Amino acid sequence: MTALFTFGELFDIVAMSLIIGFIFSDFFSDYYHKFKGYAERFPTYGFDWSSFWFATLLVAPTIILHEFGHKFVALSFGLHATFHAAYVWLLLAVVLKLVGSPFLFFVPAFVSIAGVSTPLQSALIAFAGPGTNLLLYLISKIFIKSSSKKALPYWLLFSKINLFFFIFNMLPIPGFDGFTVYLNLFRMLF
Repeated sequence: MTALFTFGELFDIVAMSLIIGFIFSDFFSDYYHKFKGYAERFPTYGFDWSSFWFATLLVAPTIILHEFGHKFVALSFGLHATFHAAYVWLLLAVVLKLVGSPFLFFVPAFVSIAGVSTPLQSALIAFAGPGTNLLLYLISKIFIKSSSKKALPYWLLFSKINLFFFIFNMLPIPGFDGFTVYLNLFRMLF
């Protein structure tokens, strides 16, 4: 029996998560500190570790679980699926962050899939990532209704991020999951 994850995959998951936290730490910094109530009283100097961990715990699960959706559905069809951090794209995003670019577009990770699949299987594998984000969005709505005041901002942001990931990934643009879904559904019907 083979392992569910290889050491390389686990390394890529951790590395991608930490790089994602760094990339988005400034983006969520003001929000995090206002949420904690000490933004004006205790300004941060140097690297803001609190915002880094907040961004990591907010964005990385969205990406990791998205890719796991692809991986586990592909595995369920008997295909070989491997999680990879997209280091070139992540490096590009780090450079864009460091130069203060107002534009940030990158692919943080992907799952390589080997084997032959039917159009329906391919469509389901492609939908599994965005479908996971849709499920996370719906689950976060439940947590929003029942969470404490302290946890509410996290779940609100987590909800928005997952809804964005679902919509963005379902666009019918080549290279996006949505394109693969729609193309394979078209192949099934025609």
